[in-house]
Amino acid sequence: MSLVAIVGRPNVGKSTLFNRLVGIRKAIVDETAGVTRDRHYGKCDWCGAEFSVVDTGGYTYNSDDVFEDAIRKQVTIAIEEADLVLFMVEAATGITDYDSEIADILRRSKKPVVLTVNKVDSGEKMYDAFQFYSMGLGEVFSISAANGSGTGDLLDEVVKKLPKDEGIDKNDRPDLPHITIVGKPNVGKSSLTNALLGEERNIVTPVAGTTRDSISTYYNKFGHEFMLVDTAGIRRKTKVHEDLEFYSVMRSIRAIEHADVCVLMIDAESGMESQDMNIFNLIQRNRKGCVIAVNKWDLFEKESNTMNEYKRSLRSRLAPFDDVPIIFTSVTKKQRIMDVMNAVAEVSENFSRKIPTSKLNDAMLPEIENYPPPSWKGKYVKIKYITQLPTRFPSFAFFCNLPQYVKDAYKRFLENKLREKFPFTGCPVQIFLRKK
Repeated sequence: MSLVAIVGRPNVGKSTLFNRLVGIRKAIVDETAGVTRDRHYGKCDWCGAEFSVVDTGGYTYNSDDVFEDAIRKQVTIAIEEADLVLFMVEAATGITDYDSEIADILRRSKKPVVLTVNKVDSGEKMYDAFQFYSMGLGEVFSISAANGSGTGDLLDEVVKKLPKDEGIDKNDRPDLPHITIVGKPNVGKSSLTNALLGEERNIVTPVAGTTRDSISTYYNKFGHEFMLVDTAGIRRKTKVHEDLEFYSVMRSIRAIEHADVCVLMIDAESGMESQDMNIFNLIQRNRKGCVIAVNKWDLFEKESNTMNEYKRSLRSRLAPFDDVPIIFTSVTKKQRIMDVMNAVAEVSENFSRKIPTSKLNDAMLPEIENYPPPSWKGKYVKIKYITQLPTRFPSFAFFCNLPQYVKDAYKRFLENKLREKFPFTGCPVQIFLRKK
Protein backbone atom coordinates (compact mmCIF):
# COMPACT_ATOMS: atom_id res chain seq x y z
CA MET A 1 0.00 0.00 0.00
CA SER A 2 1.31 3.47 -0.93
CA LEU A 3 2.60 5.67 1.88
CA VAL A 4 2.03 9.43 2.19
CA ALA A 5 4.20 11.37 4.68
CA ILE A 6 3.02 14.70 6.15
CA VAL A 7 6.06 16.90 6.89
CA GLY A 8 6.59 20.52 7.90
CA ARG A 9 7.86 22.75 10.67
CA PRO A 10 6.23 22.66 14.14
CA ASN A 11 2.63 23.80 14.70
CA VAL A 12 1.45 24.11 11.08
CA GLY A 13 -1.37 21.57 11.64
CA LYS A 14 0.14 18.27 10.49
CA SER A 15 -1.56 16.18 13.19
CA THR A 16 -4.91 17.95 12.59
CA LEU A 17 -4.74 17.02 8.89
CA PHE A 18 -3.57 13.48 9.80
CA ASN A 19 -6.61 12.99 12.07
CA ARG A 20 -8.93 14.30 9.33
CA LEU A 21 -7.43 11.96 6.70
CA VAL A 22 -7.61 8.82 8.88
CA GLY A 23 -11.09 9.76 10.17
CA ILE A 24 -10.34 9.47 13.91
CA ARG A 25 -8.47 11.51 16.54
CA LYS A 26 -5.45 9.23 16.42
CA ALA A 27 -2.69 11.83 16.93
CA ILE A 28 -2.68 14.25 19.86
CA VAL A 29 -3.43 17.83 18.80
CA ASP A 30 -2.56 20.81 20.99
CA GLU A 31 -1.73 24.50 20.51
CA THR A 32 1.72 23.80 21.99
CA ALA A 33 4.37 23.48 19.27
CA GLY A 34 6.27 20.20 19.11
CA VAL A 35 3.58 17.87 20.48
CA THR A 36 4.23 15.09 17.92
CA ARG A 37 7.63 13.42 18.20
CA ASP A 38 7.48 9.93 16.71
CA ARG A 39 6.15 8.81 13.33
CA HIS A 40 2.46 7.94 13.59
CA TYR A 41 0.63 5.76 11.04
CA GLY A 42 -2.98 5.57 9.87
CA LYS A 43 -5.03 4.61 6.80
CA CYS A 44 -6.98 6.87 4.41
CA ASP A 45 -9.61 5.89 1.85
CA TRP A 46 -10.53 8.40 -0.88
CA CYS A 47 -12.73 7.64 -3.91
CA GLY A 48 -11.90 3.93 -3.73
CA ALA A 49 -8.13 4.50 -3.41
CA GLU A 50 -6.56 3.36 -0.13
CA PHE A 51 -3.20 4.56 1.16
CA SER A 52 -1.27 4.84 4.43
CA VAL A 53 -0.57 8.22 6.02
CA VAL A 54 2.33 8.95 8.36
CA ASP A 55 2.35 11.98 10.68
CA THR A 56 5.80 13.31 11.71
CA GLY A 57 7.20 15.69 14.29
CA GLY A 58 7.90 19.32 13.35
CA TYR A 59 11.25 19.78 11.55
CA THR A 60 13.52 22.27 13.38
CA TYR A 61 17.20 23.07 13.90
CA ASN A 62 19.15 25.29 16.32
CA SER A 63 16.17 25.35 18.72
CA ASP A 64 16.18 24.61 22.48
CA ASP A 65 14.12 21.44 22.02
CA VAL A 66 16.12 18.50 23.43
CA PHE A 67 14.34 16.18 20.95
CA GLU A 68 15.29 18.26 17.90
CA ASP A 69 17.93 15.90 16.41
CA ALA A 70 15.81 12.80 17.01
CA ILE A 71 12.70 14.40 15.45
CA ARG A 72 14.73 15.55 12.42
CA LYS A 73 15.99 11.99 11.96
CA GLN A 74 12.40 10.65 12.18
CA VAL A 75 11.24 13.15 9.52
CA THR A 76 14.13 12.15 7.21
CA ILE A 77 13.25 8.45 7.62
CA ALA A 78 9.57 9.20 6.89
CA ILE A 79 10.52 11.03 3.65
CA GLU A 80 12.71 8.07 2.60
CA GLU A 81 9.89 5.58 3.30
CA ALA A 82 7.16 7.61 1.57
CA ASP A 83 5.86 7.34 -2.00
CA LEU A 84 4.56 10.92 -1.81
CA VAL A 85 5.19 13.82 0.58
CA LEU A 86 2.53 16.29 1.78
CA PHE A 87 4.60 19.38 2.62
CA MET A 88 2.58 21.59 5.00
CA VAL A 89 3.17 25.31 5.45
CA GLU A 90 1.08 28.03 7.11
CA ALA A 91 -0.53 30.93 5.25
CA ALA A 92 -0.28 33.63 7.96
CA THR A 93 3.45 33.30 8.74
CA GLY A 94 4.61 33.02 5.10
CA ILE A 95 7.86 31.32 4.05
CA THR A 96 10.18 30.76 7.03
CA ASP A 97 13.80 29.53 7.09
CA TYR A 98 12.53 26.11 8.25
CA ASP A 99 10.17 25.93 5.25
CA SER A 100 13.03 26.75 2.84
CA GLU A 101 15.26 24.11 4.48
CA ILE A 102 12.54 21.41 4.16
CA ALA A 103 11.84 22.45 0.54
CA ASP A 104 15.55 21.92 -0.27
CA ILE A 105 15.49 18.44 1.30
CA LEU A 106 12.35 17.53 -0.68
CA ARG A 107 13.78 18.78 -3.99
CA ARG A 108 16.87 16.63 -3.41
CA SER A 109 14.76 13.58 -2.45
CA LYS A 110 13.16 13.45 -5.96
CA LYS A 111 9.89 12.31 -4.32
CA PRO A 112 6.50 13.58 -5.61
CA VAL A 113 5.51 16.54 -3.40
CA VAL A 114 2.11 18.15 -2.83
CA LEU A 115 2.58 21.62 -1.32
CA THR A 116 -0.24 22.28 1.17
CA VAL A 117 -0.92 25.72 2.67
CA ASN A 118 -2.89 25.28 5.91
CA LYS A 119 -5.06 27.64 7.97
CA VAL A 120 -6.64 29.24 4.87
CA ASP A 121 -10.09 29.47 6.46
CA SER A 122 -11.32 32.71 4.81
CA GLY A 123 -11.31 34.28 1.33
CA GLU A 124 -8.83 37.00 2.36
CA LYS A 125 -6.21 34.43 3.39
CA MET A 126 -6.29 32.85 -0.10
CA TYR A 127 -3.98 35.69 -1.28
CA ASP A 128 -1.37 34.72 1.37
CA ALA A 129 -1.03 31.29 -0.25
CA PHE A 130 0.30 32.59 -3.62
CA GLN A 131 3.74 33.48 -2.19
CA PHE A 132 4.49 29.74 -1.79
CA TYR A 133 4.72 29.28 -5.58
CA SER A 134 8.21 30.81 -5.25
CA MET A 135 9.40 27.60 -3.52
CA GLY A 136 9.38 25.83 -6.91
CA LEU A 137 7.39 22.77 -5.77
CA GLY A 138 4.55 23.07 -8.27
CA GLU A 139 0.85 23.65 -7.63
CA VAL A 140 -0.17 25.08 -4.22
CA PHE A 141 -3.25 23.65 -2.44
CA SER A 142 -4.97 25.89 0.12
CA ILE A 143 -6.80 24.06 2.90
CA SER A 144 -8.08 24.40 6.45
CA ALA A 145 -7.30 21.13 8.25
CA ALA A 146 -9.44 22.21 11.22
CA ASN A 147 -12.71 22.59 9.28
CA GLY A 148 -11.88 20.44 6.23
CA SER A 149 -12.19 23.06 3.47
CA GLY A 150 -10.02 22.30 0.43
CA THR A 151 -9.10 18.78 1.56
CA GLY A 152 -11.17 17.17 -1.23
CA ASP A 153 -9.10 18.84 -3.99
CA LEU A 154 -5.94 18.01 -2.05
CA LEU A 155 -6.86 14.30 -1.83
CA ASP A 156 -7.74 14.21 -5.55
CA GLU A 157 -4.21 15.44 -6.30
CA VAL A 158 -2.65 12.94 -3.84
CA VAL A 159 -4.51 9.99 -5.42
CA LYS A 160 -3.51 11.21 -8.92
CA LYS A 161 0.21 11.36 -8.00
CA LEU A 162 0.39 8.08 -6.04
CA PRO A 163 1.95 5.05 -7.77
CA LYS A 164 -0.70 2.55 -8.87
CA ASP A 165 0.45 -0.21 -6.59
CA GLU A 166 -1.74 -2.19 -4.22
CA GLY A 167 -0.64 -4.47 -1.44
CA ILE A 168 -0.98 -5.17 2.26
CA ASP A 169 -0.72 -2.22 4.61
CA LYS A 170 2.01 -3.32 7.01
CA ASN A 171 0.98 -0.75 9.59
CA ASP A 172 -2.64 -1.82 9.91
CA ARG A 173 -3.08 -5.56 10.35
CA PRO A 174 -6.12 -6.31 12.52
CA ASP A 175 -5.62 -10.04 11.77
CA LEU A 176 -2.33 -10.10 13.74
CA PRO A 177 -1.94 -10.24 17.54
CA HIS A 178 -1.48 -6.75 19.02
CA ILE A 179 1.36 -6.62 21.54
CA THR A 180 1.35 -3.47 23.69
CA ILE A 181 4.39 -2.42 25.73
CA VAL A 182 3.29 -0.57 28.88
CA GLY A 183 4.81 0.72 32.10
CA LYS A 184 5.75 3.85 34.02
CA PRO A 185 7.72 6.63 32.28
CA ASN A 186 11.40 5.96 31.53
CA VAL A 187 11.52 2.19 32.11
CA GLY A 188 12.73 1.50 28.53
CA LYS A 189 9.55 0.85 26.51
CA SER A 190 10.69 2.70 23.36
CA SER A 191 14.21 1.27 23.73
CA LEU A 192 12.75 -2.26 23.73
CA THR A 193 10.69 -1.49 20.60
CA ASN A 194 13.77 -0.11 18.81
CA ALA A 195 15.94 -3.06 19.90
CA LEU A 196 13.36 -5.57 18.62
CA LEU A 197 12.92 -3.76 15.30
CA GLY A 198 16.63 -3.15 14.82
CA GLU A 199 16.03 0.52 13.94
CA GLU A 200 15.39 3.83 15.71
CA ARG A 201 11.63 3.64 15.17
CA ASN A 202 10.77 5.61 18.32
CA ILE A 203 12.63 8.49 19.91
CA VAL A 204 14.58 7.55 23.06
CA THR A 205 16.05 10.04 25.56
CA PRO A 206 16.75 9.94 29.33
CA VAL A 207 13.86 12.43 29.76
CA ALA A 208 10.78 10.76 31.28
CA GLY A 209 7.69 11.22 29.10
CA THR A 210 9.50 11.34 25.72
CA THR A 211 6.85 9.16 24.04
CA ARG A 212 3.45 10.86 23.94
CA ASP A 213 1.37 8.84 21.51
CA SER A 214 0.79 5.09 21.19
CA ILE A 215 2.97 4.11 18.20
CA SER A 216 1.98 0.97 16.27
CA THR A 217 4.58 -0.92 14.16
CA TYR A 218 4.49 -4.13 12.12
CA TYR A 219 7.01 -6.72 13.44
CA ASN A 220 8.01 -9.75 11.38
CA LYS A 221 11.34 -11.26 12.51
CA PHE A 222 12.71 -14.54 13.87
CA GLY A 223 9.48 -16.41 13.11
CA HIS A 224 7.28 -13.92 15.02
CA GLU A 225 4.65 -11.71 13.35
CA PHE A 226 2.90 -9.09 15.51
CA MET A 227 1.65 -5.52 15.61
CA LEU A 228 3.96 -3.97 18.23
CA VAL A 229 2.55 -0.93 20.10
CA ASP A 230 4.80 1.39 22.12
CA THR A 231 2.93 3.59 24.60
CA ALA A 232 3.51 6.66 26.75
CA GLY A 233 4.43 6.02 30.39
CA ILE A 234 1.47 5.87 32.78
CA ARG A 235 1.91 7.92 35.97
CA ARG A 236 -0.40 8.28 38.96
CA LYS A 237 -3.31 10.72 38.42
CA THR A 238 -2.00 13.08 41.10
CA LYS A 239 1.31 13.42 39.20
CA VAL A 240 -0.34 14.35 35.86
CA HIS A 241 -0.60 18.13 35.54
CA GLU A 242 -0.43 18.85 31.78
CA ASP A 243 -3.27 18.27 29.30
CA LEU A 244 -0.76 16.66 26.93
CA GLU A 245 0.23 14.04 29.47
CA PHE A 246 -3.42 13.39 30.30
CA TYR A 247 -4.06 12.61 26.61
CA SER A 248 -0.92 10.43 26.47
CA VAL A 249 -2.06 8.38 29.47
CA MET A 250 -5.55 7.99 27.94
CA ARG A 251 -3.97 6.74 24.69
CA SER A 252 -1.91 4.20 26.65
CA ILE A 253 -5.04 2.93 28.43
CA ARG A 254 -6.83 2.66 25.06
CA ALA A 255 -3.83 0.71 23.71
CA ILE A 256 -4.20 -1.78 26.60
CA GLU A 257 -7.91 -2.15 25.81
CA HIS A 258 -7.15 -2.99 22.16
CA ALA A 259 -4.20 -5.32 22.90
CA ASP A 260 -4.09 -9.11 22.96
CA VAL A 261 -0.94 -9.34 25.10
CA CYS A 262 0.68 -6.59 27.22
CA VAL A 263 4.39 -6.47 28.07
CA LEU A 264 4.56 -4.74 31.46
CA MET A 265 8.05 -3.24 31.84
CA ILE A 266 9.34 -2.49 35.33
CA ASP A 267 12.64 -1.04 36.54
CA ALA A 268 14.78 -3.70 38.26
CA GLU A 269 16.16 -1.22 40.80
CA SER A 270 12.82 0.25 41.92
CA GLY A 271 10.97 -3.10 41.71
CA MET A 272 7.20 -3.59 41.51
CA GLU A 273 5.87 -0.30 42.87
CA SER A 274 2.25 0.66 43.51
CA GLN A 275 1.90 2.28 40.05
CA ASP A 276 3.22 -0.90 38.38
CA MET A 277 0.57 -2.83 40.33
CA ASN A 278 -2.09 -0.37 39.13
CA ILE A 279 -1.07 -0.99 35.51
CA PHE A 280 -1.00 -4.77 36.11
CA ASN A 281 -4.51 -4.60 37.61
CA LEU A 282 -5.63 -2.59 34.57
CA ILE A 283 -4.32 -5.37 32.29
CA GLN A 284 -6.11 -7.97 34.43
CA ARG A 285 -9.42 -6.06 34.45
CA ASN A 286 -9.30 -5.79 30.66
CA ARG A 287 -8.67 -9.58 30.42
CA LYS A 288 -5.40 -9.33 28.47
CA GLY A 289 -2.44 -11.69 28.33
CA CYS A 290 0.60 -10.43 30.25
CA VAL A 291 4.39 -10.80 30.23
CA ILE A 292 6.51 -8.94 32.80
CA ALA A 293 9.89 -7.64 31.59
CA VAL A 294 12.24 -6.57 34.40
CA ASN A 295 14.49 -4.07 32.62
CA LYS A 296 17.91 -2.61 33.61
CA TRP A 297 18.85 -5.96 35.17
CA ASP A 298 22.53 -5.21 34.35
CA LEU A 299 22.47 -2.33 36.86
CA PHE A 300 21.01 -4.46 39.69
CA GLU A 301 23.45 -5.78 42.33
CA LYS A 302 23.33 -9.58 42.18
CA GLU A 303 24.34 -12.51 44.35
CA SER A 304 24.14 -16.28 43.74
CA ASN A 305 20.34 -16.65 43.95
CA THR A 306 19.14 -13.09 43.28
CA MET A 307 17.01 -13.83 40.20
CA ASN A 308 14.97 -16.59 41.88
CA GLU A 309 14.42 -14.50 45.03
CA TYR A 310 13.38 -11.48 42.93
CA LYS A 311 10.96 -13.66 40.96
CA ARG A 312 9.50 -15.15 44.16
CA SER A 313 9.01 -11.66 45.63
CA LEU A 314 7.31 -10.49 42.40
CA ARG A 315 4.95 -13.48 42.31
CA SER A 316 3.91 -12.86 45.92
CA ARG A 317 2.95 -9.28 44.91
CA LEU A 318 0.97 -10.52 41.90
CA ALA A 319 -0.95 -13.26 43.78
CA PRO A 320 -3.40 -14.76 43.04
CA PHE A 321 -2.65 -13.90 39.35
CA ASP A 322 0.91 -15.17 39.57
CA ASP A 323 0.89 -17.40 36.47
CA VAL A 324 2.72 -14.75 34.42
CA PRO A 325 6.09 -15.17 32.60
CA ILE A 326 8.80 -12.97 34.14
CA ILE A 327 11.83 -12.14 31.96
CA PHE A 328 14.92 -10.33 33.27
CA THR A 329 16.40 -8.15 30.56
CA SER A 330 18.70 -5.26 29.75
CA VAL A 331 17.51 -3.50 26.62
CA THR A 332 20.64 -1.34 26.22
CA LYS A 333 22.87 -4.46 26.36
CA LYS A 334 20.29 -6.46 24.31
CA GLN A 335 20.26 -9.17 26.99
CA ARG A 336 17.35 -11.67 26.73
CA ILE A 337 15.19 -9.37 24.57
CA MET A 338 14.33 -12.36 22.33
CA ASP A 339 13.22 -14.24 25.47
CA VAL A 340 10.61 -11.48 25.87
CA MET A 341 9.33 -12.09 22.31
CA ASN A 342 9.31 -15.87 22.81
CA ALA A 343 7.28 -15.43 26.02
CA VAL A 344 4.92 -13.04 24.19
CA ALA A 345 4.48 -15.60 21.37
CA GLU A 346 3.66 -18.33 23.92
CA VAL A 347 1.15 -16.13 25.79
CA SER A 348 -0.41 -14.99 22.49
CA GLU A 349 -0.87 -18.64 21.45
CA ASN A 350 -2.42 -19.46 24.84
CA PHE A 351 -4.68 -16.41 24.58
CA SER A 352 -6.29 -17.70 21.38
CA ARG A 353 -6.23 -21.41 22.35
CA LYS A 354 -9.48 -23.36 21.80
CA ILE A 355 -9.97 -26.66 23.68
CA PRO A 356 -12.31 -29.26 22.10
CA THR A 357 -15.35 -29.92 24.31
CA SER A 358 -14.71 -33.69 24.53
CA LYS A 359 -11.11 -33.14 25.66
CA LEU A 360 -12.26 -30.55 28.20
CA ASN A 361 -14.85 -32.88 29.73
CA ASP A 362 -12.47 -35.87 29.79
CA ALA A 363 -9.88 -33.82 31.71
CA MET A 364 -12.11 -31.87 34.10
CA LEU A 365 -15.07 -34.11 35.06
CA PRO A 366 -12.89 -36.69 36.94
CA GLU A 367 -11.29 -33.81 38.91
CA ILE A 368 -14.75 -32.43 39.79
CA GLU A 369 -15.90 -35.91 40.81
CA ASN A 370 -12.89 -36.30 43.13
CA TYR A 371 -13.47 -32.87 44.66
CA PRO A 372 -17.11 -31.81 44.14
CA PRO A 373 -18.43 -28.34 45.13
CA PRO A 374 -19.21 -28.07 48.86
CA SER A 375 -22.89 -28.53 49.72
CA TRP A 376 -24.86 -25.46 50.77
CA LYS A 377 -27.79 -25.76 53.24
CA GLY A 378 -28.18 -29.44 52.39
CA LYS A 379 -28.18 -28.78 48.62
CA TYR A 380 -25.64 -30.64 46.47
CA VAL A 381 -24.24 -29.07 43.29
CA LYS A 382 -23.61 -31.43 40.38
CA ILE A 383 -21.52 -30.20 37.42
CA LYS A 384 -22.37 -32.30 34.37
CA TYR A 385 -20.86 -30.59 31.35
CA ILE A 386 -18.13 -28.07 30.38
CA THR A 387 -17.57 -26.10 27.18
CA GLN A 388 -15.34 -23.23 26.06
CA LEU A 389 -17.17 -20.02 25.14
CA PRO A 390 -16.50 -18.19 21.83
CA THR A 391 -14.89 -15.16 23.53
CA ARG A 392 -11.62 -13.42 22.63
CA PHE A 393 -9.86 -14.68 25.79
CA PRO A 394 -10.18 -18.17 27.38
CA SER A 395 -13.54 -18.47 29.17
CA PHE A 396 -15.46 -21.60 30.13
CA ALA A 397 -19.05 -22.45 31.02
CA PHE A 398 -19.66 -25.16 33.65
CA PHE A 399 -23.27 -26.40 33.45
CA CYS A 400 -24.78 -27.56 36.75
CA ASN A 401 -28.08 -27.88 38.61
CA LEU A 402 -27.55 -25.10 41.24
CA PRO A 403 -25.03 -22.50 39.91
CA GLN A 404 -25.99 -19.95 42.59
CA TYR A 405 -24.46 -22.12 45.33
CA VAL A 406 -20.95 -22.32 43.77
CA LYS A 407 -18.68 -19.91 45.64
CA ASP A 408 -15.60 -18.01 44.41
CA ALA A 409 -13.19 -20.35 46.21
CA TYR A 410 -14.45 -23.31 44.15
CA LYS A 411 -14.25 -21.23 40.95
CA ARG A 412 -10.57 -20.61 41.75
CA PHE A 413 -10.13 -24.37 42.22
CA LEU A 414 -11.66 -24.97 38.76
CA GLU A 415 -9.40 -22.31 37.23
CA ASN A 416 -6.29 -23.83 38.83
CA LYS A 417 -7.23 -27.30 37.53
CA LEU A 418 -7.78 -25.86 34.03
CA ARG A 419 -4.34 -24.26 34.15
CA GLU A 420 -2.86 -27.57 35.36
CA LYS A 421 -4.40 -29.53 32.49
CA PHE A 422 -4.01 -26.99 29.65
CA PRO A 423 -1.37 -24.35 28.88
CA PHE A 424 -2.85 -20.95 29.74
CA THR A 425 0.32 -19.32 31.13
CA GLY A 426 0.09 -15.53 31.24
CA CYS A 427 -3.58 -15.47 30.18
CA PRO A 428 -6.76 -14.57 32.02
CA VAL A 429 -9.19 -17.48 32.46
CA GLN A 430 -12.82 -16.76 33.29
CA ILE A 431 -15.20 -19.30 34.79
CA PHE A 432 -19.01 -19.09 34.39
CA LEU A 433 -21.48 -21.38 36.18
CA ARG A 434 -24.66 -21.89 34.17
CA LYS A 435 -27.97 -23.67 34.79
CA LYS A 436 -28.02 -26.85 32.71
